[in-house]
Amino acid sequence: MESEVGAAEIDRLERGLLLDGGGGGGGGSSDSGPARMNNEEEEDDVVFTASFCEAEESFLKYQTARWVLYSLVLIVAWGIGLFMLIYLPVRRYILRKDIRSRLLYLTPNAIVYKVRRPVPFPCFGVLKKEKHILLPSVADVVIEQGYLQSLFGVYSVRIENVGVRRPPSDDFRIQGVANPHAFRKAVLVRLSTIRDEAFSGRVEDIPTPSVGHSSVAFMSPSKSVRRDPVSQLDEVAILRKLEEVGISVKRVQTFFEEQNLKVPKLLLD
Repeated sequence: MESEVGAAEIDRLERGLLLDGGGGGGGGSSDSGPARMNNEEEEDDVVFTASFCEAEESFLKYQTARWVLYSLVLIVAWGIGLFMLIYLPVRRYILRKDIRSRLLYLTPNAIVYKVRRPVPFPCFGVLKKEKHILLPSVADVVIEQGYLQSLFGVYSVRIENVGVRRPPSDDFRIQGVANPHAFRKAVLVRLSTIRDEAFSGRVEDIPTPSVGHSSVAFMSPSKSVRRDPVSQLDEVAILRKLEEVGISVKRVQTFFEEQNLKVPKLLLD
């Protein structure tokens, strides 16, 4: 009974914060609608737009469950969790504003993610974040769902980069996407199209000898070959990979040199 009263009190405080910040229950959605339209109009072409609205409630429940679990652990450890529980209505207000302002869409050349959310203390303003990921630098789009996420039906989308393999924590990750599989399919189809266009462009750039021209003219270095942006990005990725491999080799050499210096000292002792 006490837990039901506490949950009702949290919901009441959350609605009060939303009413104060958005000017009414529908204020948040009415503000986010024009903002989304303006953001989409800034781009020339939008191939696909991911959705967050359908997953809003599931995302809030998942984040609330995580917050409560951490709070209970910290109450047992240091007692800080009590302040976290008091802060919970503000936390839910920030998360709701966050997911309502999110915008994730695919353009012919990049993946664009925009978000605008309040700071931990909303009275001090908002934080704006905008990230553009060029499609030629994308290796794969991974859909993840942990145990706690599966209980609430929440998915995470992780974008892997081309180049040397890095830990998954270094990749760009977005939680709360309502249609992750459709978004992944759209990105992979667009990547396939870009690679096909690049390959066909390279084939067209290969000069063919015409009748009446010598092979010397055909092999003349004055014929400039056009280089597409995809091949240039591939070369940059290869150079970065070689540079990182060189750094790793130097570290291994330094390690073995240190070990060789330690062995005579041990024998002398």
